[in-house]
Amino acid sequence: MSKNRFDLDPERLATTDEHGNRVYIYPEDVKGKWKDRRTKVYWALIFFYLVLPWIYINEKPALMLNIAKREFSFFGQTLYGVEPILIFLIFISGLFFIAFMTSVFGRVWCGWGCPQTVFIQSIFLKIEALIEGKARARLALEQAPWSITKVLKRVTKWILFTLVSLHIAHTFVGYFVGPRELFLMTTQAPTEHYGVFIAVMILSTIFLLDFGWFREQFCIIACPYGRIQSVMMDENSKVVAYDYNRGEPRKGVSNEKQGDCVTCYQCVKVCPTGIDIRRGTQMECIACTQCIDACDSIMKRLKKPTGLIRYTNEIELKNEAKKKNIRPYFYITISFIFVAAFIYYLNASTKPQLIFLRGIGAPFLASESTITNKFTLKIKHQGSEHYPVTIELSNPQLRESIGIQTSENPIMLNKAEKKIFIFFKFNSNILKSGTIAVKLNLKDTRTGNIVSTKEVTLVGPMD
Repeated sequence: MSKNRFDLDPERLATTDEHGNRVYIYPEDVKGKWKDRRTKVYWALIFFYLVLPWIYINEKPALMLNIAKREFSFFGQTLYGVEPILIFLIFISGLFFIAFMTSVFGRVWCGWGCPQTVFIQSIFLKIEALIEGKARARLALEQAPWSITKVLKRVTKWILFTLVSLHIAHTFVGYFVGPRELFLMTTQAPTEHYGVFIAVMILSTIFLLDFGWFREQFCIIACPYGRIQSVMMDENSKVVAYDYNRGEPRKGVSNEKQGDCVTCYQCVKVCPTGIDIRRGTQMECIACTQCIDACDSIMKRLKKPTGLIRYTNEIELKNEAKKKNIRPYFYITISFIFVAAFIYYLNASTKPQLIFLRGIGAPFLASESTITNKFTLKIKHQGSEHYPVTIELSNPQLRESIGIQTSENPIMLNKAEKKIFIFFKFNSNILKSGTIAVKLNLKDTRTGNIVSTKEVTLVGPMD
């Protein structure tokens, strides 16, 4: 076996030794066009994550899901008493969209959009390199005995890690309580907001340990996406792959005419999960493209064509004809269906919903001349606009026969749920077999527009 530590054992993970102990990965930095592209995407995502909660539209955050108050703000649209189906629809839509991206581009989410990769590559590794030096210096520091210098560097690094983790956690919680409210909470004693304080501390600890210590182990061991990716990928999927047709036989492996691979191990040295991409598509690969830039830099030095490691697929590597693949179309169609359902329910939720609950006891009260039906009316109003409404019968011919009295008139629609008492008084001669179904309109008194309609059954004595 090669004595080169980058010549990995095929029988175990690169992050474990022969005794099963963890081997810490110190990936070397790399420069190249793919690194530049990813850096731009990473910082755009970080900017979006940090700034979005502070963008207010109609006095509400652009995106907020306040679970305690059951309040959902979505780019100017605010819903109260949020229905779980809305969260379900957008969540399932997101899953199918990621499945679509995976079927077409492999684990592009892992390498380009996952918060695990984004924060580690853009912030935590940068801090580590600033304090402890480049990859080889960090490895040497890890292997060195404890000293004052080592303690100072480690303490400084973890203090900065903690500050960054606290900021990430506070921003995350801001999506659920609102950033302005959260800022006010931070100026008060933790005992006044126990729930939020504990949530921030737990999240900060998780982010600190994950981004600062656990790192690639999460991708390899804990993340379920890494396990199920093979179900969504096939030979048509674009992946970061080594062109074995051009690279083999590699230098030092065979005495035959050598391919373009010179066994420099640069692709291994820069890999954040420590794999050798030349062994084919592997579960640990997160498609971060570090190996592409590393290999291209070597090819340029050797004056050979770049692309020995590149975005490709199995069909292209095998020089086979392209095959029809309906899987991505299926995934994206399902995703759009759920998005359409989300938009439909979102629009429907802004309209007031009427719920009539018949009064406790006798279903009606009868006197000599009139019959009275009593209801409790619940008006669920999830929109952000407050306005007065009145209730009237939709059939003008019945308005003279049926009188309506409410405990509040006009009714002011506020957020969440409104509850009022409503009485219907009518003569028994309008009943058929002791009942009559009537439609009621909820009318905006400002404009006269009908904002909601509901049918209710009135009852009386049988003929």
